[in-house]
Amino acid sequence: MQTIGHWIDGKPVTGGGRLGPVFNPATGQRTAEVTLATDGEIADAVRAASAAAVDWSRTSLSRRAGLLFRLRELVSAHQEDLARIITREHGKVHSDALGEVARGLECVEFACGIPALLRGEFSAEVSRGIDVHTVARPLGVVAGITPFNFPVMVPLWMLANAIACGNTFILKPSEKDPSASLLLAELVARAGFPDGVVNVLQGDVPAVTGLLEHPDIAAVSFVGSTPVARHIYEAGTRAGKRVQALGGAKNHMVVLPDADLDAAANAAINAGYGSAGERCMAISVVVAVGTVADPLVEAIAARIPDVVIGPGDDEASMMGPLITAQHRDKVSSYVTGAADEGATVVVDGSRAPDSTAGTDGFFLGCSLVDQVRPGMRVYDDEIFGPVLSVVRVDTYEQAVALINANQYGNGVALFTRDGGAARQFQRDVQVGMVGINVPIPVPVAWHSFGGWKASLFGDSPIYGPEGIRFYTRPQVVTSRWPDPTSEAIDLGFPVNR
Repeated sequence: MQTIGHWIDGKPVTGGGRLGPVFNPATGQRTAEVTLATDGEIADAVRAASAAAVDWSRTSLSRRAGLLFRLRELVSAHQEDLARIITREHGKVHSDALGEVARGLECVEFACGIPALLRGEFSAEVSRGIDVHTVARPLGVVAGITPFNFPVMVPLWMLANAIACGNTFILKPSEKDPSASLLLAELVARAGFPDGVVNVLQGDVPAVTGLLEHPDIAAVSFVGSTPVARHIYEAGTRAGKRVQALGGAKNHMVVLPDADLDAAANAAINAGYGSAGERCMAISVVVAVGTVADPLVEAIAARIPDVVIGPGDDEASMMGPLITAQHRDKVSSYVTGAADEGATVVVDGSRAPDSTAGTDGFFLGCSLVDQVRPGMRVYDDEIFGPVLSVVRVDTYEQAVALINANQYGNGVALFTRDGGAARQFQRDVQVGMVGINVPIPVPVAWHSFGGWKASLFGDSPIYGPEGIRFYTRPQVVTSRWPDPTSEAIDLGFPVNR
């Protein structure tokens, strides 16, 4: 059986730690083992990154940009290879995996502009003979801890900007789908980046703890669930590190009575069940306002049988399996328990569909639950699976109040034909990313990604301009060159004249 190891100081390392299982979620079969990092391997990775940081931080911006352009071409050339790995270990359908790689590639393209992104500020003659300028300096060694649901895109959210800014980077990917991270590291090496600039440590909780506690790591980026994000933020900042920790979500899609019903129903299907609901920007709650509720629920339910569920490498499949058997069973429990809480299960997808009969894969069907209210588990929890809840309200104001009362503030969507209502919604809603007739408003790479409330810990969203700021710190230089015609001595406090 294949053993998946680390990438340290420019080469693969088998590792000597504990072993964790890696499954193909579509078959349920154990396909590989992943080596979980020891304390010594964590130290080796940090040592390699620290040694590389000295020269890399002094590498010219044009040289960094040139290497990033090479990396961009290599990732583009290996999109199919990366997508196949994602499908094999995560389970998402091939087209969705390709889309993930493409969105990660955007972040590399953004980072290619690093000479312009790191332009400083200059003020001449702030006082007689005195100039002031500001430059952005790298932090040193930084780490990224990434989730299972986007094993290529999220690492590229972090990696591209981090190394572009002159830092060295240690990636701790999910142990559930670790192989894509090694191909990324290999492509970084093939692009010509020096050894130690990018390292990969496989591991679970002890590896995360080791990175958070290591004194030579200056910053940590994290994407995952809210409880873990809160822990990462608190532990990292307690250790004196800069931390950005993106947590969970409960994304609502508000449908006003004037909305295009077909467009809204299609969006609910795509955003609710795409990638089996395993994405932090999935729509998990449809908020039906007024008279639109009954026809909208009927339209969504009528479309669910058209969702073809099967292995991700089958071109006919539209939705693949969940990541593990344990997660599948947990998601299923929300559906089976919804009726006991007073909700109406319109479509019960709590069992594997007939299309997957004969496999041991971790499949579920699509579920639609109506008459959901706050206080029910199916509403309050981030389910992270193909379960779509419908909450009915009478007015626009009630819809906004519902969303703003929720602990999460990651993404939200509004479907309407009314431009005035859409403009008002953007001002009223307390959510970090807003879509208007767009169900999954993930920003492009030259903007930044981040929610509000319990969806983000720290004050820094990820990638885009905010990513550049996170991976640098400003240095302000005040300089004076003496006037060769004057030898006067001034012992006073410097003031502007």
